[in-house]
Amino acid sequence: MTWADVKAAPQSQSASRRRVSPVVRNAVACAVLMLAILAIYYPVHRQPFANYDDADYVTDNFHVRAGLHWSTLRWAFTTHDAANWHPVTWISHALDCRMFGVTPAGPHDVNVLLHMVNTLLLFWVLQSATGFAGRSWMVAALFALHPINVESVAWIAERKNLLSMLFFLLTLAAYRWYVRADQKTRYRRGGRYLLVAVLFALGLMSKPQVITLPCILLLWDYWPLGRLAIRSSPLAFRRKEQRELPGEKRTTNSQVRLLIAEKVPLLALCGISAVQTLRAQASGGATSGYPHAVRLENALVSYARYLGKAFWPSHLALFYPYPLTPYRLWEVFAAALLLLAVTLAVGLAYRRRYLTVGWLWFAGTMVPMIGVVQVGMQAMADRYAYLPFVGLFLMICWLVAEGVEGRRLPAALVQAGAIAVLVALGLLSHRQVEFWNDHITLWTHTLEVTRNNWVAENNLGTALLKQARVEEAIPHFRAAVALYPADPNSNLNIGTYEQMHHNYPAAIERYQAAAKLARNPKVKARAYNNLAYAYKDIGDFVNARESLQEAVTADPQFSGAWISLGLMAQRTGELPRAISAYSRALQIYPSDFGYLLLAGALEQSGDRARAQEAREKAAALSRNFGAAQRYADELLAH
Repeated sequence: MTWADVKAAPQSQSASRRRVSPVVRNAVACAVLMLAILAIYYPVHRQPFANYDDADYVTDNFHVRAGLHWSTLRWAFTTHDAANWHPVTWISHALDCRMFGVTPAGPHDVNVLLHMVNTLLLFWVLQSATGFAGRSWMVAALFALHPINVESVAWIAERKNLLSMLFFLLTLAAYRWYVRADQKTRYRRGGRYLLVAVLFALGLMSKPQVITLPCILLLWDYWPLGRLAIRSSPLAFRRKEQRELPGEKRTTNSQVRLLIAEKVPLLALCGISAVQTLRAQASGGATSGYPHAVRLENALVSYARYLGKAFWPSHLALFYPYPLTPYRLWEVFAAALLLLAVTLAVGLAYRRRYLTVGWLWFAGTMVPMIGVVQVGMQAMADRYAYLPFVGLFLMICWLVAEGVEGRRLPAALVQAGAIAVLVALGLLSHRQVEFWNDHITLWTHTLEVTRNNWVAENNLGTALLKQARVEEAIPHFRAAVALYPADPNSNLNIGTYEQMHHNYPAAIERYQAAAKLARNPKVKARAYNNLAYAYKDIGDFVNARESLQEAVTADPQFSGAWISLGLMAQRTGELPRAISAYSRALQIYPSDFGYLLLAGALEQSGDRARAQEAREKAAALSRNFGAAQRYADELLAH
C-alpha cells in the first residue's frame, strides 16, 4: 500500500514511515500542486483582456474602473449589470483596478492565485472530512490540472466562478466544524452555523451557481460525515441486501427531518439569490428563446458531453452553439441511456457511498447551468464544469484506490500511472492556456473545434477589426449573420463597416435591425447610438436626436449617448438641454473632457461662475489638460 491509498498513519506503520510527519508530507503535497499550477498558468500574466465579457466586467465598466469606493460598493449591491447580481464579484474587479489599474496582468495573476487556493482548499476539505490524504490529493490534482478548468482561470470575467468555488469550499469546511461542535453547547453551534450561512451568502453573491449547496450538505451528512445512515439502496430488491452497513444504525425519520430542517435557513438564502438572479437576467435580456423541448434535449446531450470531456478533454472551446438543426433522436436516447446506466450502477453499489455522493454532486451542481432554464445562447460551457467535476474526480479516485487495494498492485505501478495521467492533463492544459494569448488565436481555435459557431465568427471579426484588418473582418460578420440572422452584434458590426464605406442606407438598415433584435439593453443602446451617427452623417438631425434619446432610454447609464445628446443640443443652440445632458453624463462617469464640454455650454449660456467650477473639476481629473481641451473642441466641431 502507498500513502495515496490509505488513511493517515495507523500505529502499525514501520518506523521508516513514521519518520515523515503528516504535516511535512501535506506541505510537500501542497507545494507540488502549487508548482504545477504555476507551470501551467504562468503565460496568462502576459495575456490581454478577452474581447468577450471582459469589457462589461472591467474595461468598459466605469464603476469598476473607478476602483473601490463607497459609491462602488453601493452600486455593486444594487446593479444588474451583465445580467447578474453578484456584488462580491464586482467588488473584486474594482479592487483589482484600485491595485493594478485597468491592466490585464494583475487580474490574471489574481485568477491563478484563486485557482491555487481553491485547489489547496479542496485537498484540505476532503482530507479533513474523509481521513484519506492520498485520494484527496489526487482529486485536488485532477481539479488543478484538468484542461476544462482553463477557461475559468484564463478568463478575467470568470472571476465569479473562482470566487464562488472559494466560498463553496469554505462553507463545506465550516459545516464540518459546526457538525463537530458539542451538541450541548448551543451558543457554540449557533455561532458556527452563522459562519456557514455567511460563507454561503458570500458564495451566492459571487455567482449563484452554488445555489445547490444545501443539497450537497445533505450528501456530506450521508458521506463522509456519517450523520445520515440509510439501510439500503432503493434498487436493493433482494432481502439480503436490506442489512444495515457495519458499525452504523439507521437514521430515524425524525433525525432525517432535523437534518433537513437544519438546511432551511440556507434554503431561504437560495430563494433570495434566485429572485435577484431572475430579475437581473430578465433586465439584462439574458434568457434565451429556445423552445422548452429543445432545451431539455440539449440538457441530456450536454450531460453526456460533459462526461466525455471529463475523460477525454478535447475540442474545448470558449463558446458551444446550439445546433442549427434539432438533435437526432438517437443522440438524445443514447445520452439518456448513458445517464440512466450510471445512475443504476451507482444505486446498486450503494455500499460505496462515495459513488452516490460523487454522482449526485456532479448531476446536482450542474442543474443550474445545464440549460433547462436557459441563460445566454450557449449549449454548454467549459466553465460550468469547474464545480461539478469535483464529484466525478471523487468517484474516480476513491474507486481506483479501492480497486488497487483489492488487487494488491505494486505501489510503483500505481504511482507511475497517476503521474502519467497528471502529466498528460498538465500538458493539455498548458496548450489550452496558449490559445488565450490573443483574440484572433482564441476565436480561430474555437472555429476549428466547433461547427456553425456564429459567436466565434463575430468575435473573430471584431478582433480583426480592432487591428484595422477591415476587409478580413467583414466575411466573418457576414458568416455570423448567415448562420444566425437574429444576432444583433453581427448586424451592428456590418452596419459599422457600411458606415465606414459611406454606404449610409445599408448602415442604417443594419443598425435598425440590431436595435430591434437586441435583448441586452447595452447592445440596444449601442445600436441606437450608431444609428444616430449614421443619420447625422446624412444630415438628418431629427432622427439622429430621436435615436440618441432611444439609446439613453434603453441604457440610462450610457454616458457616451448623453454626451452625444449634449453635443447635438449645443450645436443647435439648445443650451439648457445640452447642460442637462452633459450633467447626466458626468454623474455616470466623471471625465475631464466632459467637464470641459459642460464648461463651454455654461459659458455660452452666460453662467461664468459654474463654467469656471466645471473647468476646475476638469483640471483636477485630467492628466493632460491640453489634450482634454483639444478632444472636447474636436467633439463639438464634428
